[in-house]
Amino acid sequence: MNTQDEVQYLAAIDLGSNSFHMVVAQIEDGHIHILDRLKEMVRLGAGLDENKRLSNEARERALACLARFGERVKDLPQGSVAAVGTNTLRQSKNSRSFLKKARKALGHPISIIGGREEARLIYLGVSHSLVDEDGQRFVMDIGGGSTELIIGEHFEPQQLESLTMGCVSASQRFFKQGDLSRSCWNAANTSAHLNLRPIKKHYRKIGWCSATGASGTIRAVSKVVKKLELAPYGITLKNLYQIRDRMIKAGSLDNLDLAGLKNDRKPVFAGGLAILIATFEALKIEKMQVSDGALREGLIYERLGRIQSEDTRVKTINTIQQRFQISQLHARRISSTAHRLFSQCCKQWQFNLDHAELLHWASSLHEIGLAISHSAYHKHSAYLLDHADLAGFSYQEQAWMSIVVRCHRNKINHKLLQNLPEEERTTVLRLSVLLRLATILHRSRKDETSEIEAIQAKKQGLTIQFTKGELEQRPLLLASLEKQTKFLQAVDFDLSYI
Repeated sequence: MNTQDEVQYLAAIDLGSNSFHMVVAQIEDGHIHILDRLKEMVRLGAGLDENKRLSNEARERALACLARFGERVKDLPQGSVAAVGTNTLRQSKNSRSFLKKARKALGHPISIIGGREEARLIYLGVSHSLVDEDGQRFVMDIGGGSTELIIGEHFEPQQLESLTMGCVSASQRFFKQGDLSRSCWNAANTSAHLNLRPIKKHYRKIGWCSATGASGTIRAVSKVVKKLELAPYGITLKNLYQIRDRMIKAGSLDNLDLAGLKNDRKPVFAGGLAILIATFEALKIEKMQVSDGALREGLIYERLGRIQSEDTRVKTINTIQQRFQISQLHARRISSTAHRLFSQCCKQWQFNLDHAELLHWASSLHEIGLAISHSAYHKHSAYLLDHADLAGFSYQEQAWMSIVVRCHRNKINHKLLQNLPEEERTTVLRLSVLLRLATILHRSRKDETSEIEAIQAKKQGLTIQFTKGELEQRPLLLASLEKQTKFLQAVDFDLSYI
């Protein structure tokens, strides 16, 4: 899928803490036309116990939903379906085993994304659903386990925050057994204000011309406002107080009869409304409009951008290189040589386009740790890649990059590879070997490198054939290869050279 003409359909799936959403779109002349929307209340977040482990019941609900979604996208080619997990899967300690089954049920890869990446994609989806206007806009999305707050202009986010409070978690914590008494609302309001406290001053200082809400809770509030005829359009703080007071008067969920509120939204509505009220109060929001766009639409536009050579990850890599003063010239030569080696191993080692991209990103940022210290810089590089907010990258992509970079020099830590799923370990090790060889071949930091006649990839090893007399003329390279052979033997990888 390298050209736009080859892509006819794209799909995006949001594995949220409260509900799972899917949109299927057709691409025509670079424009997106939504063909289908599916939504199921899965309540994944409600299945997270005190030990941060997903219950069997929640897992089964999720897998059944993904199997149904998978039926809709089974004929779409790999790479045309973007599926992401959010807050609940970020927190879950047994998400790895769940994701393995989830990918099989869906028939397409599923990634877990960070909070700020989620916020960026939400803004992308919302901004494309609104009329473009001058001035900054504020965007808010209350999910099941997290709330994203973004300030941006046109299609570019400028401030991104993801707070760990959501409609599911807040409802479970403060409105137990459906209790809607005033004391419950006060406790929920105080907690939300405490979560907002670190950012409210900064956000209010930046300011915005318009405020927009997205997704379940805010859209549900908007429907209630209209049904109750509290306002012709938009949401105000007065409207929110009016809805809250009606809920307090009802006393409990069992007695609640709120026009416009669907039954499947009832159990988590109070928690979401409390968060929305606190946000209006803390950030002094006067009025909020509601958008049809959200995370899944953002995923569609993100995937379309990659197809049209507007990959956010490229921009991120360039920004990081400049920020940490990484030599772009040296990064390019390392990437070029690593990919020459990659191409000769590709068939035997069953590499794909994703692996090629990963090797390029790792090559581009392998020296990021030099900004901290030259000593053991690869460890610093790995730490930064593991913990930085890298726009466009999933948790898995960052984890892979981190391990490839961490293993590209000196001894290889067995535990790093053991922490990966078994089916991924060999691929990550092979990529790190290619990056390791590329850095050795360019140790002089010059464009020219040793003449290699052939490379033979084996199941657990690699044989490099240099031109006749090459190694005799380069004793430092020979010594480096001898050293690398010993390092790699420790992880059962056989490097040989002639």
